[in-house]
Amino acid sequence: MKNYFSIQDIDSLPNWVDEAIKMKKNPLSHKTLGVDKTIGLLFFNPSLRTRLSTQKAALNLGMNVIVMNFTGEGWSLEYGDGTVMDQGNSEHVREAAQVVSQYCDVLAIRAFAKLENKEDDYSEKVLQSFMKYATIPVINMESATGHPLQALTDAITITEHKKNKKPKVVLSWAPHPKALPQAVANSFVEMMQHTDADFVITHPVGFELASQITKEVPIDYNQENAFKDADFIYVKNWSAYQDYGKTKSDGASWRITKDKMKLTNNAKFMHCLPVRRNVVVDDAVIDSKNSIVIEQANNRTFAAQLVLKKILENN
Repeated sequence: MKNYFSIQDIDSLPNWVDEAIKMKKNPLSHKTLGVDKTIGLLFFNPSLRTRLSTQKAALNLGMNVIVMNFTGEGWSLEYGDGTVMDQGNSEHVREAAQVVSQYCDVLAIRAFAKLENKEDDYSEKVLQSFMKYATIPVINMESATGHPLQALTDAITITEHKKNKKPKVVLSWAPHPKALPQAVANSFVEMMQHTDADFVITHPVGFELASQITKEVPIDYNQENAFKDADFIYVKNWSAYQDYGKTKSDGASWRITKDKMKLTNNAKFMHCLPVRRNVVVDDAVIDSKNSIVIEQANNRTFAAQLVLKKILENN
């Protein structure tokens, strides 16, 4: 594995999860693997968990870390081939990627969807351009259409908490005051397709994810029906894929409440964070003993650390 771009780059999800859980018990067991190696973290969008957990993962492996926020520190980049750069963008990704490759041994990038043009976002021009021109491995720290580090984290978390071999897992849409990308939901669906589980997606009509991602996964437009007997409730807002980038202003009835959780099989509540309290989920749910969002966030370190370990070993 040279790059970690999507969940499809994992050759065996169960094996990776087992290795991550083992690593979690002794985080410094490979502390010399990355000595004298440097990872560059490029952020085109804000971050809390992704930045800190990836830094911590790299430090656990003995790596040096360089962080750059393109929102205020970097030149605006051009991605088009043959472009006459007489407008706002100051530097072409062709040079930027090669230059960064001389300073670092691994590159990790976070670049969200703009939700203005579906074809543009789903072309993944930022990540794909860096992977094309960089001469070092590239890790996806959330792109326009996927968040594979979060999905690996979620697989670890579900494995740690499941009480039966084939749990029922529900991915539920929830309301949000602004339109959000489909990235987390997309990668969660892709991850679940490699997991032995009874998996269902629930969302309002019109918020179907891309069919090339969901494939044969069942969809239930009745949230309360979907919640029945569930072992895990994974909650995330996403904007519409067909009516691209649009959100729902009257979606309050989809908020996760204590009464809805009572329909489940004493389910664990999961969310990637950050979360809008009392909009996405009630305090009574996220603060309950069945909420595992903090443990889930902790596993971000070990997902990132496992990916880095694989890359360092293979390169």
